[in-house]
Amino acid sequence: MKSLFVTLAAFAASTQALTGRTTNCCFHLTASGGASGTVGQLSDGQNRIGDHSLSTAQFCISSDGSITDGSGRGCILTPPTTQFQCDQGATPESGFSISPSGLLEFQGSSEFLACDTGQNGGRNIHVTPSKDLGQCVIVELKVDSCAPSTSTVPSASSPSSTSCPTTLSSGNFEFPHLIIPVDSKSPNTAFGTSFNGKVTSTISSIFNFDIPRADSGKMCNLVFLFPQKADLQTSSFSFSGDGKINFSKLSKAATTSTTFQNAPSSSQDLGDITISPGHSFVVSTFSCPAGETIAFEMKNAGTTDLDFFEDFNPPPIGLFITVC
Repeated sequence: MKSLFVTLAAFAASTQALTGRTTNCCFHLTASGGASGTVGQLSDGQNRIGDHSLSTAQFCISSDGSITDGSGRGCILTPPTTQFQCDQGATPESGFSISPSGLLEFQGSSEFLACDTGQNGGRNIHVTPSKDLGQCVIVELKVDSCAPSTSTVPSASSPSSTSCPTTLSSGNFEFPHLIIPVDSKSPNTAFGTSFNGKVTSTISSIFNFDIPRADSGKMCNLVFLFPQKADLQTSSFSFSGDGKINFSKLSKAATTSTTFQNAPSSSQDLGDITISPGHSFVVSTFSCPAGETIAFEMKNAGTTDLDFFEDFNPPPIGLFITVC
């Protein structure tokens, strides 16, 4: 994965163009997407979403795309997890901008990760997926001021995101090559391949992914994409219950003969995620096992009843692996 830490010289022209209308402009942030709420700040400068015990944080952006907080501390992306926080005496990270629609961006991308801290319901803000992080969801951060007019945004000079995308484009994603439902009510029945992913109180779904040899040395991002039903063009879904789903990596791939009874065992529990329509979820990030077939299972972790047609047509729905 490419480093997120780039020199000012590489992006000075584009960053200044994007933020030329926001020199020394101050704002507050509100998150939406997989997590929502105002961005607060701990006394040590960590910025968090969802911790209602924290005061709302203030930030100021300069013409070089760097941000400081209300206390004058430089806001940085701490290695190795690229956590967005503001430290006393730190040189602020450049590369930030504000879009005409009022979204905070880093290197041209408005997608950030909000990852569980286990403290007061708070989530830290990160830029790049990492296996060192806990459960994460994708969010956007909207400013309450400082958005430039559309005419100030260059048409082709915005730097692209260096984090694994959650949107699908040609060549950057893997579609499941086999989807196998298994049912504890019929433990010895092999239902064979399916075009749908299904999760109920008794049914879980196994997804096989073939990772090309060309992905050697790259990072893989397991994501679950769940758009609003009204936005779907060629797919549909039914959904009820609390939305809790457990994801796990399996010890080997499934086959068309796989049943509940002989299904591969779990080799890694990837945790529970509460899904809801209109959101995208980062399940896991890992080094791509080039040339291998790997399998993941979705099963009920609460009262979820979900049935969806896996589809990569816009807007995509289902379990995918993006590659960067």
